[in-house]
Amino acid sequence: MHFQTAESSSTWGYYYLPAAVRRSTVMSMEDPTEKVGRLAAESAVVIFSVSSCCMCHAVKRLFCGMGVNPTVHELDQDPRGPELERALMRLVGNYSSAAVPVVFIGGKLIGSMDRVMASHINGTLVPLLKEAGALWL
Repeated sequence: MHFQTAESSSTWGYYYLPAAVRRSTVMSMEDPTEKVGRLAAESAVVIFSVSSCCMCHAVKRLFCGMGVNPTVHELDQDPRGPELERALMRLVGNYSSAAVPVVFIGGKLIGSMDRVMASHINGTLVPLLKEAGALWL
């Protein structure tokens, strides 16, 4: 997994500086929804997560167990995390409960944990992963 966090002490995977730190001031002022879309399109599988969320942990383990190496954006480690979380809530249409985890495959919004698990159970998750180039077998 590839992670976007400010700290490098976790055991989940690769870490690099947040996009807002790496990019110019103009880029860091982009609209949160546009930033979510841009980040979602950068890898075959992207998970927006919060490091203390058990459902986020479960969805990350699901993908790792399938042999997929998702890019994970830990919102609690990003300075603009609350803005991104609100943008994700709008995209998913979830205004009453937690916004994470949110999964994108091939740049397309899959949804939160319930949608990912439903896709996994009904057999449509693996074809999506293959189509996105995240899974070869």
